[in-house]
Amino acid sequence: MARQPAREKLLKAAGELFYDHGIVATGIDAVISRAGVAKMSLYNNFKSKSELVAAYIDARHQEWLNLYEKRSGELPNGWERVLAVFDAYQDHAEFDYENGFRGCGLLNAAAEMPANSIERQAVNKHKLEVKTIVKRELAELPLTEPDNLGQLTEHVCFLLEGSISLAGLSADTHAIQRARTMADKLIEQSL
Repeated sequence: MARQPAREKLLKAAGELFYDHGIVATGIDAVISRAGVAKMSLYNNFKSKSELVAAYIDARHQEWLNLYEKRSGELPNGWERVLAVFDAYQDHAEFDYENGFRGCGLLNAAAEMPANSIERQAVNKHKLEVKTIVKRELAELPLTEPDNLGQLTEHVCFLLEGSISLAGLSADTHAIQRARTMADKLIEQSL
């Protein structure tokens, strides 16, 4: 961590602490200490804790997009790329978290924020982008009932979000793979 710029150190430290202990429970001093930077470094990079939280949400979202791209980049069709969405979530679930997997870091963050906060809106933006990816990939397929594209997208996304929540609550990351199998069958039945 010594060679990273202060901003990267702060984001890494905040990401670990926010995920492991929660955003509200994590103070600025803990982030500074974990990052090993001077207090002024925090304020030179982020105007407030809220700005640090927003950067954490953006970084977490980009991290998932990178996992998805790695999983889906060479896949030949939309069906496989939809299943790669589950695989990318599985990859996220299997990171080496300090206190174990606690579910979707973005949903955890949203749960701590007020209903109309910009942080919750940022999380919703991520979830909508995932849904858009699923819908785009499903739209490539020769569905027997193309008018059901929206419904199929909803079902796949419900399986995805439900499995990631269940995996976090029950410490059973295999729930994501079981949901992937269900999504695979749903898609097959729709062709």
